[in-house]
Amino acid sequence: MTHLAPLDAQAQPPTPREAEILDAVRHVFAEKGFDGASMQELARAAGMSVGNFYRYFPSKAAMVEELIRHDLKDVEAHFARVASAPDPLATLRIALAERVRNYAEMCTDAPLRAEITAAALRKPELAIVVGRVEREITTYLVRAFGTATGLDFDTAWQRFAAHARLIVLLVKACTTRLRIGDVDGEALTVLILRQIDSLLDEVAAARPETSRT
Repeated sequence: MTHLAPLDAQAQPPTPREAEILDAVRHVFAEKGFDGASMQELARAAGMSVGNFYRYFPSKAAMVEELIRHDLKDVEAHFARVASAPDPLATLRIALAERVRNYAEMCTDAPLRAEITAAALRKPELAIVVGRVEREITTYLVRAFGTATGLDFDTAWQRFAAHARLIVLLVKACTTRLRIGDVDGEALTVLILRQIDSLLDEVAAARPETSRT
């Protein structure tokens, strides 16, 4: 199994001032994109001089990585609850359904997420960061599958990494879904959840017979 180097799990969380800066620059990235947002505009949004701004974040890529790292912490908390649940797959189904439905109703970060994805297709340094976080989430899913089925991690990865990857892609797509004239929005959401349920059913089928009764 080929691994991308993970995001540094031991990295310190942003300081209160860094967190304020990240909140301030979100809308600039969302409105102007990674390429269109200049360091001057980002510094202005944070109420700082450019020179002082560089003391906190040396590049736009560093800011985007910190934004992604923040989102990953939320994902880690969700998977910790899944891993400790009596029935990890049932808990995972509920969590994924809630996330998909929340995104279907409104994803306030949709423009930012779309810009990060678009920039990652053009910028190798961002592609590495985005690829790492998607691999991290895929790994969390496979670990949950292994816990639920009693399979060791390597076996679970071999059998279900593609299942996990497709779930990541389906949920990610929900975050940037256009809703202009979305008269069949609920039907589409139901189809997405049905596909996720089908993938989880295939994982569940790998559990020993005694654990399915």
